[in-house]
Parts: sequence; C-alpha cells; structure tokens
Amino acid sequence: MEKAEKLARGTALKWASGIFYRPEQLEGLGLYRIRELQRNSSIQSRIKSTVQSYLEGMNTGLGQLHSALAEVHHMQQALKSVQQELASSTDSFQKLQPLREVALEHAQLGSVVRTLPRLFSVHELLSESFNLLQHRHLLEAHGRLMELESLRDSILSQLHDHNLLSPSYLASVESYFGGLQKLNEALAQHLWNIVAHGMQLMFEDPSLFVSAMRIIEREEGIDAALLRRSQAPGFLPPGRPKGWRQKFFQVIRDTVVATHFQTIPSEAQGRSIPKHLSSLQSTILAELCIVKDLMAQCCPPHYNIISTLTDMYHQGLTHHLHQILAQDLDKQEIFAVLQWVLHVYPSAEMMAHPSLLPEVDISSLGPVLAADTVDYLEETYVIKVQASISEWMQKTLEMEFNEWFSETEPESDYQGCFQTTLPIIAMKMLDENIRVAALISDTLLQKVHSMALAELETFLGSLTEALVEFDREHQREPASSKRHASYLLSAINNCLALSASVSTLCTEGLSASEPSKMPPSLNAALEKAQKKACRLLLDAMLEDLQPLFAQLPSRQWLSNPQMMRNICEVINTHVKGFCRARRPFSKYLLSDSEHLVMSQYVKALLQKKMVCRNTEERNQMGRQMLQDASQLKELFCSLGLEESDQSLKVIADLQELISLKDPTMLELVVPGFVTKYPDVSDDHISMILEVRGDVSKEIRNNVLEIMVQNPQALPENHQPIFSNILVPAPELPYCLGKPKCA
Repeated sequence: MEKAEKLARGTALKWASGIFYRPEQLEGLGLYRIRELQRNSSIQSRIKSTVQSYLEGMNTGLGQLHSALAEVHHMQQALKSVQQELASSTDSFQKLQPLREVALEHAQLGSVVRTLPRLFSVHELLSESFNLLQHRHLLEAHGRLMELESLRDSILSQLHDHNLLSPSYLASVESYFGGLQKLNEALAQHLWNIVAHGMQLMFEDPSLFVSAMRIIEREEGIDAALLRRSQAPGFLPPGRPKGWRQKFFQVIRDTVVATHFQTIPSEAQGRSIPKHLSSLQSTILAELCIVKDLMAQCCPPHYNIISTLTDMYHQGLTHHLHQILAQDLDKQEIFAVLQWVLHVYPSAEMMAHPSLLPEVDISSLGPVLAADTVDYLEETYVIKVQASISEWMQKTLEMEFNEWFSETEPESDYQGCFQTTLPIIAMKMLDENIRVAALISDTLLQKVHSMALAELETFLGSLTEALVEFDREHQREPASSKRHASYLLSAINNCLALSASVSTLCTEGLSASEPSKMPPSLNAALEKAQKKACRLLLDAMLEDLQPLFAQLPSRQWLSNPQMMRNICEVINTHVKGFCRARRPFSKYLLSDSEHLVMSQYVKALLQKKMVCRNTEERNQMGRQMLQDASQLKELFCSLGLEESDQSLKVIADLQELISLKDPTMLELVVPGFVTKYPDVSDDHISMILEVRGDVSKEIRNNVLEIMVQNPQALPENHQPIFSNILVPAPELPYCLGKPKCA
C-alpha cells in the first residue's frame, strides 16, 4: 500500500508539474480541484457498488451449497433403502428365468416364421436368377443374388449371435443354399467374360460393360460394410470379401498379356520382330484411344482406368521385350528393338500421340527398357555388326587379291591414276553402318564409329600382309602377275582414297564440339600400307638394277657408255609408271627412286671392284662419273624431279676426290667434302682413297686423323646420303695358317 501510495503521489506530482508549468495556468486550479473531487467520488461509488454485488453473490452461493448438501444426504438414504429391497427380492428374480427363456424362444420362432416365406422361395429365386443370366439381364440377376446372400447371411449371423453356429448347422445352411455358390460363380464368369471383351463391347454394346461395372461396385460396397461390421467383433459371411474390383483389374491384365504379349515372334513361325513391333504399336495405340474415349466414361473416376491400363500395357510390354531379348537376335532385329524402344514407343506415333494427351503421360511411366539393358543391346549390336563388317572386309580383300593377278590393268581415274573399287566397297560398308547407328542414339553412333575405325585398321593390316604375299607370288612366278606394278600403284591410290574417306567418316562420327581427328594408330596403319606398296615398287626396280650396277665400276664401264644407257632405260621403265600414283606419293616414289639410284651407284663405287692404276684411269673414271651424273640428272629432270631435289650431285663431288691430281691435296679437299656430307664415315673415305690407288698410308692416316679431330654434327632435317650405304669389311693384312688357327 505504501509503495502504491508513493507511486500515486509521484504520478500526481508529475501530472501537476506538467499542467501548471506557467504561472498563468494557476488560475484554473480551482476548476481542476472540483473536477478531481467529482472523479474521486464517482470511483468510490463504483467500488462500493462492486463490493456490495460481490458479497451478495457469495451469500447466494453459500445458500445453494447448503441446500445441495441436504439433497445429497437425502439421496443416500433413498439408495440404501432400494439396495435393501433388491437384496430381499433376489429369489423372486430367479423365478422369472423360465419366462425369459420362453420369451427368447418366442422371439426366435417369430423370426423363423417371418423368414419361412423367403426360405421357401430360395429355389425359385435361384432358377429365376439363372434364367436372367442366360438372357444377360445382369443387374436383375445380381439383385436376386444379393437377396439370397442377405437371407443366408442373416440366418448364419443369428446362429453366430446365439453361439449355435456349429459345423453341422453351418453345413445344413450351406447345403440348403448350395445353388447360391453356383449362381455366384456363373455371374462372375459372365462379368469376367464381359470385362475381357471390354474393348469390343465399347462399340457393340457398352451397356453390358456398364452393368458389369455397377455389379462390381455393389459388391465392393457390400464387402466394405461387412468388413466394418466384422471388426465389432461380428460375423463375416463365407466367401467375403469377394474382391471383385481387384479381380476386374486382374482380368484386364491377363487379357492384355494373352492378347498382345503371349506369343514371342520367331522366323520359324514366319513372323519377324519388326512386323511384330509394328503390330503392337498400332493395336496398343488403338486400344488406349478406346480406353480414353469410351471405357473411361463407363468406369468410376476413382478407378483411374486410363493411367491404370497404360501402366499395364507398359509393364506387359517391358516383360514381353525381355522375353524377346532372351532369344539370339541378329543385328537387324536388335536394331529394330532399339529403334522401336527409343524412338517409336515414346514418340507422337504411339504413347505421345495427340489423341492420348493429356491423360497419358509417358514421362511418368519411365523407360520401357532400363538404361543398362539398352547399353547391353547396343554392345551386342556392335559385336554383331563388327563380325559382319569383318567378314565383309575379308571377302572384299580376297576379291581384291584375286583381281591383282588379272591380265588387265586396273581402272584409271580422270587423272590417269590407277584405282580399284576397294575403297568404295569398304567405306560404303562402314558409312552405312555408322549412318544406321546414328538413327538410334549418339552413344551407339560413337560405339559403331570407334568399332568401324578399329576394323578399318585391322583391314589395313591385312591389306599390308596381302601386298607382301602378292609380291612373294610375283617373285615366285612373275608370269602369274603381269600387272604387278600397276596393282601396287592402285593399292597406294586406294590407301589415299581411304585416308580421305576416313577423314569424312571421322567428321560425321564425332559431335560438333569434338574436332575431326584420325586416330594415330589408324593413320599409322594407312602409312604402313602405303609405304609397303612403295617399298615393293622400289624393290622391284632395285631387283632389275642390281645386275647392271654389279658391273660398275669396271674398265668395260669406262669404255662402254651403253651400260649407263641400259641403267637409264630400266629406271625410265619403272619410274615412268610412278606417275600413275596420286600426289604426294608419285613425288615420293620419284624422289626415292632417285635416291635409290644414287645410293646404288655410290655403293658400287665403294665395293672396290676396280682400283685405278694410273692418273689416266683416275681421270677417265672422273669423266665417266660426271657423264653418268649428268645423264641421270637429265633423266630424272625429264621425269619431273627438280634438280634442287636431287642427290646425284654427290657423284660429281666424289669424282673430285678420285680425279684429284695431287694426293697431298686430299688433306684439304676431304674436310670440305665431310662438311658438305656430315654423315660420311672414315670407312667411306678410306674406300674412296683406295679406289684412287695412289694414296700412301701416311696421307690416308692424316686425312682420317683430320676427320677425327673435326667431327661433324648432323643438322636438323638432314637427308642422309652415306648413312644407308654399307661399306664392305676390310680384309685382314695376314692370317695364321689353318692348322695353327685350329
């Protein structure tokens, strides 16, 4: 109270200081005092009235409590007296038990009497029901069935409630109602027959299907009511619940499977998988349209008949496809399945058809085949295509190999270059398979593309082996392959055509984001086949030149210019045909031919078959070497090889070493020669010095010592001259006798 009073005083002081802040405001002090007195008086009056009302309510409540307590005491007394009277009347109640039993028996007999007319009509109702079923009056027949089931269930329920439902009583009731089960089965058979032929009935007589649906829904309602009653606990009649709604969907599912997915197509039956899938496409689409446009109007909305049947078709189709895939399918059949599953089934031609939208949502069904199954099919398809391509390539190569032994030349293109149909046949096979794979998916495209390049690489390896075998047969029997060089040139051109086609194939096989790049291994296989054909051509020319070069150098060669003319004729005969190869290999063959001739010429000089006996012979040899170099240079220039690209000038440089008059000058000339040809070895120089025939041992040692003291490093991109020219091993100055060596 003190705290409240202090708080009130503080509040009043704060209020007064705010009101009477200026002196002129004190004039209204009297008015404020009168108003506050009136306000206090009003508050006190209301407080007194509230307290008075509260006290009066308390007084009234206390009075009511006293009266209630008195009434409670009175009721206790009355209950005690009643309890005493009931205890004294127990014997009298026991005497009423026979009366209770009689009343119960009377009630039961009354129920039986009321039921008797219905019991007597059971057989008549059964007969009428069967007659109605025969005339397809399903709703009337089902009404009779419900009436009979209600009567039977009522009897069984009463027996159950009075604990009289013994096995004997149950058998008696079921025996009397024995025809009821047959009627139920007959009606169910009619219903499931109607459901199984629902698609056909949608056009012929949809009222039958509607009647069947109404009966199924009636039975579902009865099942639900009996199940709720049996949980009390109560009695559940035999044969309940029937579960006809679940049976309805099961019948449809079995019908769908039996109609569309029971038979697996096979060639033995005259049915191909593509035709079978096309038939499934048309029939499933047509039936789903019937479901959407007609059957959905005949079924309750909560059946979701469109989505349910769509899912049934989807699941059945998935299982059916797995059964088909369990067979050993060829590549065309696998392609048909992949193309149908990935492109036809989810397209507007089938499940996304405008007639089915928006009720059928293909995205909610998922893929008809799992991703791993599709991947397995693609791998199997690639394996089978690979086997087919490999067999085709082998046959193509065999045909090409047999053609090489033909007496006629291969065909020529517009530039006059030899060619055969090998690149066209091979690349057409690969291109067709890659284009077919592109119709399925990008992953299959990549797999087939990689496989095709690998098979082409294997084919090029076989082509290289075939070229070697062809050359071996030619060496064994030249008459059997009269066009040996022509077909080797056509093989080179074929490899160039394959290389160009592979570049296009790589571009088509890769996505736009990836660069078109030939695999290194394939490029190496192409180069190997091309170089092998070039090598065989050069070997053939070398085989004809070796007997002629074996006669160089000799004194007959110094006096007979016909020997070099013979060499030029052989070179011209071989090299003139090299122009039938496409660039750059025509230039490559021409350049290698020139290099081959140069190396064979230098190699013949280094064999030391002729040693000059005097200055005249050295001069004569130098003049002949210059004449030969000039003659060979003119020949290759006439064949199209520029003088700057030739290596025959080494012959002229060698003749300077041989025709040099003063041997002591070799110590100055040889270092210049070595600088010009850094790959020349001391063995090469020694052989050249021995061919001169006038170089002393001291001069030779000085020259070789100068070479050792001034080693030459090979520059980059140096074209070897002497590296590939072997020098014969030097002869030993002496040897011990054979008996001592032994």
